[in-house]
Amino acid sequence: MDIDMVINELYNVILDRIEKKPPNSYTAELASKGIPFVARKFGEEALEVIVAALTESRERFVNEVADMMYHLLVLMALKNVTPGDIASELKRRRR
Repeated sequence: MDIDMVINELYNVILDRIEKKPPNSYTAELASKGIPFVARKFGEEALEVIVAALTESRERFVNEVADMMYHLLVLMALKNVTPGDIASELKRRRR
Protein backbone atom coordinates (compact mmCIF):
# COMPACT_ATOMS: atom_id res chain seq x y z
CA MET A 1 0.00 0.00 0.00
CA ASP A 2 1.27 3.47 -0.90
CA ILE A 3 2.11 5.85 1.94
CA ASP A 4 -0.27 8.47 0.55
CA MET A 5 -3.10 5.93 0.57
CA VAL A 6 -2.33 4.98 4.17
CA ILE A 7 -2.13 8.59 5.29
CA ASN A 8 -5.35 9.57 3.53
CA GLU A 9 -7.17 6.53 4.91
CA LEU A 10 -5.97 7.23 8.44
CA TYR A 11 -6.85 10.92 8.10
CA ASN A 12 -10.39 9.98 7.05
CA VAL A 13 -10.73 7.59 10.00
CA ILE A 14 -9.55 10.39 12.30
CA LEU A 15 -12.14 12.79 10.83
CA ASP A 16 -14.86 10.18 11.26
CA ARG A 17 -13.96 9.51 14.88
CA ILE A 18 -13.77 13.20 15.70
CA GLU A 19 -17.21 13.70 14.18
CA LYS A 20 -18.96 10.59 15.54
CA LYS A 21 -17.15 10.37 18.90
CA PRO A 22 -17.48 6.59 19.31
CA PRO A 23 -17.03 5.27 22.85
CA ASN A 24 -13.56 4.01 23.68
CA SER A 25 -12.02 5.95 20.77
CA TYR A 26 -8.59 7.33 21.65
CA THR A 27 -8.88 9.70 18.70
CA ALA A 28 -12.21 11.14 19.88
CA GLU A 29 -10.90 11.50 23.44
CA LEU A 30 -7.69 13.14 22.26
CA ALA A 31 -9.51 15.57 19.97
CA SER A 32 -12.00 16.50 22.69
CA LYS A 33 -9.12 17.88 24.76
CA GLY A 34 -8.50 20.56 22.14
CA ILE A 35 -5.74 21.88 19.95
CA PRO A 36 -3.36 22.96 22.75
CA PHE A 37 -3.43 19.47 24.29
CA VAL A 38 -2.98 17.72 20.93
CA ALA A 39 -0.15 20.11 20.00
CA ARG A 40 1.66 19.27 23.25
CA LYS A 41 1.10 15.56 22.64
CA PHE A 42 2.56 15.95 19.15
CA GLY A 43 5.57 17.71 20.68
CA GLU A 44 6.07 14.85 23.14
CA GLU A 45 5.94 12.36 20.29
CA ALA A 46 8.43 14.42 18.27
CA LEU A 47 10.84 14.36 21.19
CA GLU A 48 10.45 10.58 21.42
CA VAL A 49 11.37 10.37 17.72
CA ILE A 50 14.54 12.34 18.39
CA VAL A 51 15.51 10.11 21.31
CA ALA A 52 14.79 6.97 19.29
CA ALA A 53 16.85 8.28 16.37
CA LEU A 54 19.80 8.89 18.64
CA THR A 55 19.71 5.94 21.01
CA GLU A 56 17.30 3.21 20.00
CA SER A 57 16.75 0.53 17.38
CA ARG A 58 15.41 1.06 13.88
CA GLU A 59 12.19 -0.72 14.91
CA ARG A 60 11.68 1.60 17.89
CA PHE A 61 12.39 4.62 15.67
CA VAL A 62 9.78 3.45 13.12
CA ASN A 63 7.22 2.99 15.92
CA GLU A 64 7.88 6.46 17.30
CA VAL A 65 7.65 8.06 13.85
CA ALA A 66 4.28 6.33 13.32
CA ASP A 67 3.04 7.65 16.68
CA MET A 68 4.20 11.15 15.80
CA MET A 69 2.57 11.04 12.38
CA TYR A 70 -0.74 9.90 13.88
CA HIS A 71 -0.73 12.78 16.36
CA LEU A 72 0.20 15.20 13.58
CA LEU A 73 -2.78 13.99 11.53
CA VAL A 74 -5.10 14.54 14.50
CA LEU A 75 -3.71 18.06 14.90
CA MET A 76 -4.12 18.70 11.18
CA ALA A 77 -7.75 17.50 11.32
CA LEU A 78 -8.46 19.86 14.20
CA LYS A 79 -6.94 22.72 12.19
CA ASN A 80 -8.88 21.73 9.04
CA VAL A 81 -5.68 21.02 7.14
CA THR A 82 -5.72 18.01 4.83
CA PRO A 83 -2.86 15.80 3.65
CA GLY A 84 -3.59 17.28 0.22
CA ASP A 85 -2.91 20.77 1.58
CA ILE A 86 0.49 19.61 2.81
CA ALA A 87 1.24 17.81 -0.47
CA SER A 88 0.41 20.99 -2.39
CA GLU A 89 2.77 23.04 -0.23
CA LEU A 90 5.57 20.50 -0.61
CA LYS A 91 5.07 20.46 -4.40
CA ARG A 92 5.12 24.28 -4.46
CA ARG A 93 8.43 24.26 -2.59
CA ARG A 94 9.94 21.77 -5.02
CA ARG A 95 9.91 24.24 -7.90
